[in-house]
Amino acid sequence: MKNKILSLSVIVFTALILADCDNSSSSESFSTDSPIRTAVLTNLSNSVIVTNYETLNTKATDLENLINGITAPMTDTQQADLKLAWQAARLEWEQSEAVDYAAPSIKNTVQPAIDSWPVDAVAMGVIIGNGAPITPLTLANNNAIRGFHVIEYLVWGIDGNKTAADLTEREIEFLKAAAADLQDNTQKMYDSWRTDGENYAANFIYAGKTGSIFPSQKSALVEIAKGLAALGNKVADEKIGQPLSGNSGAPKPEAEESRLSNNTKQDLANNILGIKNIYMGDFNGADGMGLSDVVILTNPTLDSSLKTKITEAIDAIDAIPDTFSTAIINDRPAVQNAQNKMNELQDLVETQLLPFLQNLQ
Repeated sequence: MKNKILSLSVIVFTALILADCDNSSSSESFSTDSPIRTAVLTNLSNSVIVTNYETLNTKATDLENLINGITAPMTDTQQADLKLAWQAARLEWEQSEAVDYAAPSIKNTVQPAIDSWPVDAVAMGVIIGNGAPITPLTLANNNAIRGFHVIEYLVWGIDGNKTAADLTEREIEFLKAAAADLQDNTQKMYDSWRTDGENYAANFIYAGKTGSIFPSQKSALVEIAKGLAALGNKVADEKIGQPLSGNSGAPKPEAEESRLSNNTKQDLANNILGIKNIYMGDFNGADGMGLSDVVILTNPTLDSSLKTKITEAIDAIDAIPDTFSTAIINDRPAVQNAQNKMNELQDLVETQLLPFLQNLQ
C-alpha cells in the first residue's frame, strides 16, 4: 500500500506541474488524458483484467491436465484433487465476472460456454449412452453441456454426494472433453485481451486516441463502472435472490448456481472480490491503481462509502452459516442481509459512482 500511495503522489505531483505549465487550474489537470486516468486504465487492463484471465487460463489448464491423467476407476484421491482444482479455477472465473464489458469476440459466445446453468442432463445422458467418441466438438452446439457446471455435475453428482467409484468410463471421457473445451475457452478469453493476442486491452489503455473504441478516457472509465453495476445486480437479484425467494417468495434450491459442489458462498464472495479488484486496482495481493484513485481526488466521501459497502457485502456473505443451500431454508435472515448489502453496494455504484464518472471533465 505504501508503494501505491507513493505512486499516486508522484502522478498527482506531475499532473499539477503540467497544469501549472499550461496556466490551468488544478481541477483541469485531471481532465482528458490525465496521468492518473492513464495510470488507472493501464493498470486495470494489464495488471488486473489480463492477469485475472491469464491466471484463470493457467488454472483451467491445470484442471485439464489433472483430468487427462484419470482412468476408470477414479480413486478417492483423484476425485478430491479434481474438486480442489475445479474450485481453484472457479475462483478466478468468479472474479473475472466483474469484466462484464468483455471483448465482443468472447462476450456472446465464449462466456456462455464457460458458465451456463443449469446443465442439460438429458443431452448429457444421450451422449454418454450412445457409444460415439466424446470430444470438445461433441459439446460445441449446446452450451448447457459445456463449462464449469458440467464438470461439477459429473464430479459431485446430482445430489452432491457422488463417489469416485460411481464415475463410469464414459463419464470420465465426457469429463476430458469438457475440460479441454473449458481450457480452450479460457485461452480465448485471455487471448482476446493480451497484447500479443487481439489486444482488447488497448481500447482502455489508449482510450480517446485513434484506434480505441472509446472516444475518451471518461467513457472507458464509465464502461468499467457499468461492469461493476451489472455484476452487482446479477449477484443480488439472480445469484442470491432467486434461490432465496424464487418468483413466489419461497426458497428455490434448484436456482442455486453452484449447489452440487456447495461452492455458492465462495462464488458470491469472489464476485464481490472481483468488484473490489477493479475498484481498488489490486489483484492477488499486488497493489495498483483503480477507480478509487480517480474518485478520491475530488470525492473522498464517495470513495470511503464504496470501500465500506464492498467490505460489508463480503462480510455479509462470510456470515451466512453452513452451506448456502441450508441457509436459504434455515437461516434466511442471514441470506437476506447479504442480499441487502449487495443491493446497497449496487445502488451506490448506480446512483453515485456512475454519475460521478459521467460528469468528469
